[in-house]
Amino acid sequence: MVKVGDRVRFLNSVGGGIVKKINKDIALVEEEDGFETPVLLRECVVIEAGKKYSDPVPEKRTDSPQISRNIIQEEEEELPLLETPEGERLNILLAFVPEERKNLQITRFDAYLINDSNYFLDFTYSCKTDAGWLVRYHGSIEPNIKLHLETFGKEILNDLERICIQAIAYKKEKAFKQKNPISVEHRVDTVKFYKLHSFRENDYFDEDALIFPIVRNDIPERSFIIDPAEIEIAIKQKKDSEKPERQAIKKKHRPINEPLEIDLHINELLDTTAGMSNSDILQYQLQKVREILNEHKNEKGRKIIFIHGKGDGVLRNALITELKTKYKTFYYQDASFREYGYGATQVTIR
Repeated sequence: MVKVGDRVRFLNSVGGGIVKKINKDIALVEEEDGFETPVLLRECVVIEAGKKYSDPVPEKRTDSPQISRNIIQEEEEELPLLETPEGERLNILLAFVPEERKNLQITRFDAYLINDSNYFLDFTYSCKTDAGWLVRYHGSIEPNIKLHLETFGKEILNDLERICIQAIAYKKEKAFKQKNPISVEHRVDTVKFYKLHSFRENDYFDEDALIFPIVRNDIPERSFIIDPAEIEIAIKQKKDSEKPERQAIKKKHRPINEPLEIDLHINELLDTTAGMSNSDILQYQLQKVREILNEHKNEKGRKIIFIHGKGDGVLRNALITELKTKYKTFYYQDASFREYGYGATQVTIR
C-alpha cells in the first residue's frame, strides 16, 4: 500500500519520486526536477518504503495526540486541481495501448478514457451486443486525468466493433459553463489492432496508442455508424433540394455515340467520407458502377468511361473483376491514354 514518504515509480509512464500527499485515490509525487505530479495510486509502484510516518519519533507520539490528527489532516487535504485556459473546452478521447507492441498477434490491450479538460465527467463506456447495449465501465473521471477502463485480449475484439461513450461534464464547488450531455458512438475497425502502424506517437502515453476522439473542443464526434441505404437517401435528398422550385429541368439524353464519363473518385461522389473505411468507400464506388451499367444496359453501342485514377490499382482491379463476373457481354479496354493517362477504363455496352 502506498504511503506518504514512499519512493515510487509510475506504472504506465516514465518517472517517479517521493509521495508528498495522498487524497483518496490520488497521490502527489515530487519528481527529481522538484515538480509535484498528481498520479492515481493504482499506477504507483513502491520501490522504497518511506520513513516519514512509518518510523515516527517516539517523543512526538507519547503525549501529543494532536500530531496524529495533523498527519491525518495533511494526508486528507484536497489536492489542488490544475486548470488550463484550453481546458475550458472539452477534449475527450478513447485510447487503446498494446502491452506488447512488437507482438500484436498475441498481446493484450489496455483501454483508457482521457479527460483533457478542466471538468469532472460522469460517464459510461458501452458496447453493442445482439441483445442491446452492454456497459463495460461506468464511473467518474477527474479533470486532466487518463483512467484505465479494462484490459482485454483478441478474443473479445468482435464485441468492441460498436462502442459508445456517454458523459455529463461539471465542476465541483465552483461556477462553470454548462456543457451539453455527450453521446458518441464509434464503429471500430478491429483490423487496426493487428496493424503496427495503427498505433502512433501521441501526447498522452510514452507508448504508441490507437486513439479515437470522442469530443474535440466541445464538439462531439459524429456517429461513425454509416448505413449505405442512408447514404443513398441523403444523396437523393441533396439532389432534390438542388432542383429549382419553379422551373423543372428535363433530363437530357446523350447520343449513343457520345461517351459518358463517370468520375469514381470518392470526393466526386460524396461530400464526406467521415467514418467510412477503405472497404466501405470501395463498395460505394462499385455500387455506383452497377447503377450506371444497369441504367444503360439496353443502349447497345453506348460507351461509358469510368475514371478511377492510377493510384495503387485497387479500384481498377475491382472494376475489372465486376465486369468479368457480372457483365460478361460488355466489352472493356483502357480509355484514351492521351485524354486520361492510365487512369480510366472504357466500357462498351453490347
